[in-house]
Amino acid sequence: MNHAFGHQKNKANQACPEPVEWSQFLNKTNAPIRPGRLLINRISHFSISAATKTYILVICAVSMLLLSTGRAGANLSDTSHTPHLDKKGPATQLIVDGKPFLMLAGELHNSSASSLKYMEPMWDKLVAINLNTVLATVSWELVEPEEGKFDFSLVDGLVEQARQHNLRLVFLWFASWKNAWSTYIPTWVKKDLARFPRAQDKSGRTTGAVSPLCTEAMKADARAFAAVTRHIRRIDEDHGTVLMMQIENETGLLGSSRDFSPHANEVFAGAVPAELMNYLAAHKDSLIPELRKIWESAGMKTSGSWSEVFGTGLEADEIFMAWHIAKYIGLAAKTGKVEYPLPMFVNAWLIQHEGQEPGKYPSGGPVSKVMDIWRAAAPDIDIYAPDIYLTDFKAVCESYARSGNPLLIPEARQGPESARNAFWAFAQHDAICFAPFGIEDISTDHPLIKSYDILAQLTPLITKYNGTGKMAGVLQQKTEEKGTEIELGGYRAQIEYAGRDKAGDKLAFGLIMNIGPDEFLLAGNYFSVHFAAASPGPKNAAIAQAWEGRYEHGRWIPGRCLNGDETGAHWQAKLPPNTSDVFANPDVPRILHVRLYRHE
Repeated sequence: MNHAFGHQKNKANQACPEPVEWSQFLNKTNAPIRPGRLLINRISHFSISAATKTYILVICAVSMLLLSTGRAGANLSDTSHTPHLDKKGPATQLIVDGKPFLMLAGELHNSSASSLKYMEPMWDKLVAINLNTVLATVSWELVEPEEGKFDFSLVDGLVEQARQHNLRLVFLWFASWKNAWSTYIPTWVKKDLARFPRAQDKSGRTTGAVSPLCTEAMKADARAFAAVTRHIRRIDEDHGTVLMMQIENETGLLGSSRDFSPHANEVFAGAVPAELMNYLAAHKDSLIPELRKIWESAGMKTSGSWSEVFGTGLEADEIFMAWHIAKYIGLAAKTGKVEYPLPMFVNAWLIQHEGQEPGKYPSGGPVSKVMDIWRAAAPDIDIYAPDIYLTDFKAVCESYARSGNPLLIPEARQGPESARNAFWAFAQHDAICFAPFGIEDISTDHPLIKSYDILAQLTPLITKYNGTGKMAGVLQQKTEEKGTEIELGGYRAQIEYAGRDKAGDKLAFGLIMNIGPDEFLLAGNYFSVHFAAASPGPKNAAIAQAWEGRYEHGRWIPGRCLNGDETGAHWQAKLPPNTSDVFANPDVPRILHVRLYRHE
């Protein structure tokens, strides 16, 4: 064996008679040892023998094989820094650095991120607000001021500033649509209406929005977006600062139910694409009910024009627009993911009241009733996200957290209700993100800061119980609401809302988790819970112990052991424990750890 080994060694020495000085090699390439086409091409420029070149090429080939094998293994074991979505039962989680991540976020005003200098003093405040993620604009007009010439200095600066403050980013691609208008397109697109025509209303008037049927605009937008994601991958793949991408902003057409340009009219009179009809047929039993009703009302035809398949009303116009806008944005999502497969979502300007006609809200945008149209047209879009400014927060969440769509809220009211609504989103609907808009405006005593502190402490538990049915939210939306009941862990939690503040600033909010047999965790404020038996066994339930405390790095740190007035003689777990205890500050949300027992 030794003889054979020596023989092979001698042959290797004959194949590479010259010693290879790797330090000189690195200096000449001005790069680390990195097998690949660029490195192999450079070898031809060195003044070394053919035998030495062959030796180096063999080393490169072996290294490439080992590297590719290692990368495959890394992907399988989920050690990649690239954020991605993962299913956990009925829930969907955002995975960051190998762990589920809740975006305790805020969205900046539209123009804030257009200046790095403007942003500099803001970052410390964003940290103080207890954010872990910032949603910031990246606009087409600034990224590609001249066609084919890209400027990523803002992207680079925002990523670097976020890293310096240990914050994550979600970039919002403001391009062909921002609140239904095309104000963020580059000047060279704005000026060239022949190449980039605008949508028209029924009277033939040109609107302020690029036509979603304009192939040139669709391709140009997608190319620019792909350039952005390619650049983000280059600067951030090994860091994972950028978590997701929002493509466009509140798409759709205002002032008209659809594009009535001559080209759009011709397409509308033509056949509904087979791609969409096939999707509807394949998913007819699971379609969003509102869409199925429209299709049924027109006879559930499997082919025909848009009016024949979806009826002669405005619903057909909206579905037509939804298909073409989704196709337009779907190309950006597809090309963007080829460059860097971050999770991607679109956001919606919501229908403001029942019966509101499309065009009064952006027609064709991703409102929940047309999510199936968007899915058929743009399968690379991962999530349809509501911007929630309506007062019935629960109803909007319910409308979007269905049909397998994860709940992600990229914009919401920034008032005191945001501190309450965040709990409902994460606990009741396994939300991935909650982000009040204009986050830089909130004061340092805003109640959201305390809510985010509690939610950050509870993130490991919240993500643990995503999709398990062992967690529920608590949210009082009106002072006249008295309470509710929830069955959890073999008990019936009888929840009484303590919020009676006429101003609406002290309404009940929080969550309940069943974290073990006879063991519950409560968080939030302005509600109390009496636990009743709801499973076989002794018929009575009572509190054994109730502790106030906090979590530090996932470890429970107990504070006061609550009894007497603070639990109503162990009849209720109460938040706050005692409204008369001024020293304890009854207006601060907190966490309770409650153990129960059963008896006859």
